[in-house]
Amino acid sequence: MESFLLNSYLSILIFCNFERMDDQKCGIDLSPDRNIEKKIDLSIPLFIEYISFEKNYSPHTVTAYKKDLESFQTFCKNEFDENELIHIPYNLIRNWIVELVEAKISNRTINRKISSLKSYFNYLQKTKQIIQNPLQKHQSLKVPKNINIPFSEKEINEVILFFEDKIDFDSIRNKLIIEMLYSTGMRRAELIGLKMRSVDLSQNIVKVLGKRNKERQIPLLKSVMETMRSYQIERNKINSEGDYYFITKKGKKLYSTLVYRIINEYFSMVSVKAKKSPHVIRHSFATHLLNEGADLNSVKELLGHSSLASTQVYTHSNLKEIKRMYNNAHPRGNKNN
Repeated sequence: MESFLLNSYLSILIFCNFERMDDQKCGIDLSPDRNIEKKIDLSIPLFIEYISFEKNYSPHTVTAYKKDLESFQTFCKNEFDENELIHIPYNLIRNWIVELVEAKISNRTINRKISSLKSYFNYLQKTKQIIQNPLQKHQSLKVPKNINIPFSEKEINEVILFFEDKIDFDSIRNKLIIEMLYSTGMRRAELIGLKMRSVDLSQNIVKVLGKRNKERQIPLLKSVMETMRSYQIERNKINSEGDYYFITKKGKKLYSTLVYRIINEYFSMVSVKAKKSPHVIRHSFATHLLNEGADLNSVKELLGHSSLASTQVYTHSNLKEIKRMYNNAHPRGNKNN
């Protein structure tokens, strides 16, 4: 299927760029005296279509790729009067990197932008529009390793206890958001994207649509299911606009900044950690499972990671527990440490 689509894209490009035809056939002015401003670079929209429908990238990822490419295209046009990106040399890309660094853009963000550009050139190479990726030998900028400190079990329990005896819609929903994030390890976008049909209380599971539209099933704890039942009773009293599971009091779909504010607000009451976000709860979920002896592969499946390498970043915070277990289990270990 992938090769078929790629060949189709290639045929379109060949048809539009190399055949002599009337304007109506392709929609591009191919007359010899056309101005450079009239050129249309078809490679970007075709690449966006490719990652959207063939690679099944999430809308958020597709938007990020599109913005990165358009940002680079604007730079090329403003600085070098160049509209088309297909034959851009590496030294021009390097100039863009220098400009981003001078603009105080973080190395992590710059690396992400270059990664978008590299994927685009890989696509051009795959569709035989270029011979070599100009970023083939590019080395990413050094990025300091940011270790997210997970919430302790005590901090999480204290937040959940805060909702005891609260029966208003916002409180029940906010409690469920925290419980769902911590008991399933799902991403913020996955939580927001849950539909009513995603939840199956009869089977004790929730179906999560992850990155690249990969679905996984995560078991639900009984305590979480109790909160879900309470939430659904209150939710049914609201005239909602769609089928999304989590909604606002006005019936609208939950949005990203609201979820972040909810987590930050409640955990600020019990924790002094610098970062308090949905991702830190996901990090806590993985760390606590590993501390209790969960298999790394099982945690990988629950998190929706495509490789173990992504899951292994959570094992660093498990080192203290490993040392304690080692000292207690080894015949010559120091049982007091």
